Amino acid sequence: MERNSFMDATSPKDERFETLKQLYPELIRDNKLNLEALKDLFDEESFDEGEVGYNLYWPGKRDAKKLARKEAEGTLEPVIGDGVNEDKTSNIYIEGDNLEVLRCLKKSYGGRVKMIYIDPPYNTGKDFIYPDNFAEPIEDYLKFTGQVDEKGVSLVANPKSSGAYHRKWLDMMLPRLQLARELLTNDGVIFISIDDNEQANLKLLCDEIFGEENFAADLIWNKQHSQQQGLFKRYHEHVLLYLRDSEKIKNIEGGEGIIEAGAQKKISRANPASEFTFPAGVRFDAPDGTIITGTYGENERSTITEGRLICRNRRTAEPVTISAGWTQKKQMASFFAGENVIDSKGQKVIEFFFNSAGKIKCTKERSQLTPPTILPLYGMVSEHTEALKNLLGGYYFPTPKPVPMIYDFASWFLKENDIIVDFFSGSATTAQSVMELNANDNVGHRKYVMVQLPVTLDENDDTDKAAIEFLDSIHKAHTICEIGKERIRRAGKKILEEHPELKDKLDVGFKVYRLAQSNIEAYKPTTGSDQQSLLNALDAMEKQVTPLRDGLDLNNSNDIQKLLTEIMLRQGFALDSHIEKTSSLANNTVYCITDEARPIVLHVCLDNEIKSETVKNISFEENDKFVCLNSAISDELYAQLSDKGRVETI
Repeated sequence: MERNSFMDATSPKDERFETLKQLYPELIRDNKLNLEALKDLFDEESFDEGEVGYNLYWPGKRDAKKLARKEAEGTLEPVIGDGVNEDKTSNIYIEGDNLEVLRCLKKSYGGRVKMIYIDPPYNTGKDFIYPDNFAEPIEDYLKFTGQVDEKGVSLVANPKSSGAYHRKWLDMMLPRLQLARELLTNDGVIFISIDDNEQANLKLLCDEIFGEENFAADLIWNKQHSQQQGLFKRYHEHVLLYLRDSEKIKNIEGGEGIIEAGAQKKISRANPASEFTFPAGVRFDAPDGTIITGTYGENERSTITEGRLICRNRRTAEPVTISAGWTQKKQMASFFAGENVIDSKGQKVIEFFFNSAGKIKCTKERSQLTPPTILPLYGMVSEHTEALKNLLGGYYFPTPKPVPMIYDFASWFLKENDIIVDFFSGSATTAQSVMELNANDNVGHRKYVMVQLPVTLDENDDTDKAAIEFLDSIHKAHTICEIGKERIRRAGKKILEEHPELKDKLDVGFKVYRLAQSNIEAYKPTTGSDQQSLLNALDAMEKQVTPLRDGLDLNNSNDIQKLLTEIMLRQGFALDSHIEKTSSLANNTVYCITDEARPIVLHVCLDNEIKSETVKNISFEENDKFVCLNSAISDELYAQLSDKGRVETI
């Protein structure tokens, strides 16, 4: 029987236009197929520029797209003991280049992330380091490519005088955003903080990647602070919000109390005037004895065509017919007919009434939120810096994002068990915001995944010098990641002190993973030309043998955890999956891995020999999988296991 290799891949399916539009919005422009983008997708070199519509173009864009399609070369390995409550938590912190990390997460988290918030490096002409290749540990990679010197000090800058100023930034962002889109659920959202330097380019890039129709808002954050001396002081930053599919999100659920809204607007061709007769007894918030006749109102003009609008005891004294530009005429008819009325947002209409000027208004039970695009004031930047200083004991991040802002974003869209990802984690503001939200609203179990490049701190900067002293005091390495993780530890402890009643309910823990080389060697064709080399190559291809990385010791529990993590990711199981070890099957150790979002069990055995009793006694449900070493199982036992479920070998 031919064995299923752990390394097998599936081919993409041919889809109809609407499905293609959902899967690859970058291929669609003006509701037509963009042939340039289609050829880029399949690496075609030639195209007719006359066939290409409006598009954001820069030299190297095609190569940047290829980076998103590239398969992961590395893996994630657990850093046991570096987290908090590791056996119970569902929260994840990952150290590594976010492009490669996103590739590693694509299969296990694809279509499962409800919200992404990122605060990418702003293109200010200063340094940003984000490698787009992965072959060795991050420190070696950065040194090898000349991005840092032997001491880890950054050598790469992107000055505005460079002809590649915008291109380098777009090269960095495009593949990461393409992979981010693949992580989102159908009703998922992504928030991206940005300043004026790249807001326009980012908007065009996101229109292409997420689809212009899925743009939701350009939110404006008033920082209440500016250090710039120029023609204007820039107090604002942008937060672009895109939806994975605008058809899946029509409203933001939440809110309590009563809201008041208008029921008429200016008369126009799109909103022509029509008559409506109101009965006597409608609430009228005008002084007793008020009488309105004829035409009244300025922008939203109304004309009484029959009867009079008379106030007596804060009610209309008689029926009155009014011609105006109604916005809720059908709802008014139903309401005054004695029916229960629910508006398009699912909110119950309580009352239609006249204000003191005779304009018709309505009150509703709030069940939806409609946040303004000008965000509420979250306080001065200095306030957030001070709050972080109080938590960590010093100024280590000069411009942290406001916890209340990301708290609000998460409260709009995240529900029980939803996942939020931040792959430019920085000081881990997002993690603290989610923990505080879980503590305050009793929903409880939202989960986060933080990703941050472990950039070494530069001792030449005063802020970094203070950060290094702080990290030395807690015996940690001199990287941004160590500050972010310590913030999460202290924020979680502080939240529990403020909410002691949630001690056994609230998840303030996290597991740490680090980007590393794969534990499974990719097959490399032989370079030898002799007959024996060719025979060996053919034999390896026939057996689909994929050797383990040199130095991996399957008698070492840490190495076993590393390999199990890589198997989980490649099989589509999340990092917070539950692993149960059993040794009751003929002395074979089998790990049963379950993921709450997947209906199957993954059985993994890394022993050197699979015993016949194990195959006989193992319990398989439909679609369960069994993974083992290729050399550990005979063809006969492989066939028996295949009759029970799907088997793959390493």
